[in-house]
Amino acid sequence: MGSEMCIRDRQLAGDQTNAPWLDALRFQGSEQWLEANWPGRRTELWKYTPLQALQRGGFTAWASAQSHTLNDNAALKLEAVRLVFVNGQFDAQASSGVDASVVRFSDANAQQQTLIAEHLGKVVDTKRHLFASLSNAWVQDGVLVHVPKNTQLDLPVYVLHVSTPEAEPAIANARVLVVVEEGAQAELIEHFISDDQVQNGFVNSLTEISVAANARFDHYRINLEEEHIIHIGGVHIQLQRDAQYHGFTLAEGSKLKRIDYQVTHQGQGAHANLNGVYLPRNEQLLDYHTNVEHVAAHCTTSEVFRGIIADKAKAVFNGRIHIHQDAQKTLAELSNKNLLTSDTAEVDTKPELEIYADDVKCAHGATVSQLDPTSMFYLQSRGLTKTQARTMLSFGFINELLQDLPQAAVREHLHEHLAQLFAKEHFVS
Repeated sequence: MGSEMCIRDRQLAGDQTNAPWLDALRFQGSEQWLEANWPGRRTELWKYTPLQALQRGGFTAWASAQSHTLNDNAALKLEAVRLVFVNGQFDAQASSGVDASVVRFSDANAQQQTLIAEHLGKVVDTKRHLFASLSNAWVQDGVLVHVPKNTQLDLPVYVLHVSTPEAEPAIANARVLVVVEEGAQAELIEHFISDDQVQNGFVNSLTEISVAANARFDHYRINLEEEHIIHIGGVHIQLQRDAQYHGFTLAEGSKLKRIDYQVTHQGQGAHANLNGVYLPRNEQLLDYHTNVEHVAAHCTTSEVFRGIIADKAKAVFNGRIHIHQDAQKTLAELSNKNLLTSDTAEVDTKPELEIYADDVKCAHGATVSQLDPTSMFYLQSRGLTKTQARTMLSFGFINELLQDLPQAAVREHLHEHLAQLFAKEHFVS
């Protein structure tokens, strides 16, 4: 896809007519993409994640807002400010409750345009994250969540991205910008789903989050698309003094799925809590890369990821915590545990600590195991079927992360969805 994508990128960036005030960002993203080297096996950040599926995809057109039919249980059931995008195109009829704090880029007034231009593309490090520069080049529309100083949004913001196949493989660009001012609070749920058809799209998604001093932001990112989709996504967070970020992510695998998290502690006393679950099966590929930069002192990070890998699927987890020289009194912990439910499942896990300060408390670790046959035998001897026993043990492996979710709608939706998933043959072989 390399050179073709480069040419396509420049054409698309030049063809955008909406939001001309973003032309400079589009041009910058296009130039960075054209100058970048295509990642291969010798590229450390992409060592275990080949991009052949993307290169061979033949993505030469923008996706359009196709009609779609979703399962009634596909979307969350909650009271929220709801924005729905179908193949990257806004669906006004399916959206509701939008207020002054939540606006699309294309509807932004002069003051909001200034705010977007001030922050968009500034939180993310495009040199480290290649596909962020492509998102900048392609940006035409997106969602701004702006929480003014010392205020709290009355309802969570629910951004639902729906994918549906087109006659030819097509591209959807998804963009969210969150600006939480000093002393403010907000909650965002990003939910990526698809209809029941075989998907043939490429979703490039990017979320930037700026949390000011003494502010708090709760964030959920759920990827439950059909397995043939290609999805490359990134979440980038900047935390100022005493700011708090509480994040949870869960993803099923696909032909190619890569999700990056970048957290930067820029102010003293900031705290980040990030938990995640990944569930690839069949021959899917799912890659989580997280990177936490402790730049300021007295900051804390708690990061827990757990994966259940089935069939011939492959998972990649790379979690890095970087403690800078001035980040004294840092407390940072990283844990990654993996459960393989077949002899052909694979996981590449690499937790990293890079420490340049001498007064810190840090820990990291990773495990890879299979279901305990003794526990399986015990449950079956008490009358449970093999399917029921595996479902119970699989839930037990990730349940503490689900039970801790403060948003009931997310917790209940995932419990119901995962109960159905674990009962399938992928997790009972």
